Amino acid sequence: MIRHLVLFKLNEGVERDDPRVVAGEAAFRGLGDRIEDLRFWELGWNISDRPIAYDFAINSAVEDADALKRYIEHPAHQAGVALWREFATWVVADYEV
Repeated sequence: MIRHLVLFKLNEGVERDDPRVVAGEAAFRGLGDRIEDLRFWELGWNISDRPIAYDFAINSAVEDADALKRYIEHPAHQAGVALWREFATWVVADYEV
């Protein structure tokens, strides 16, 4: 099993209620039900006020490297990524569990 973690930082001046952010969250929120390769899917907004904290997180899991590749290339995932590119940066960690 591979855990796929993504942490997003909204760009300077972008707030959670920005319509682009709302659309981006909605696009990712639905992926858990749309992409068969996902074995685990959760996401949420940061609740910490620590200055090093990122704003939004996705925690997911897939069976193996092939499933991760299919997930990353899935059209619904790519559509969500395209939205987030407009208003955020992110970091990713993939590791075996």
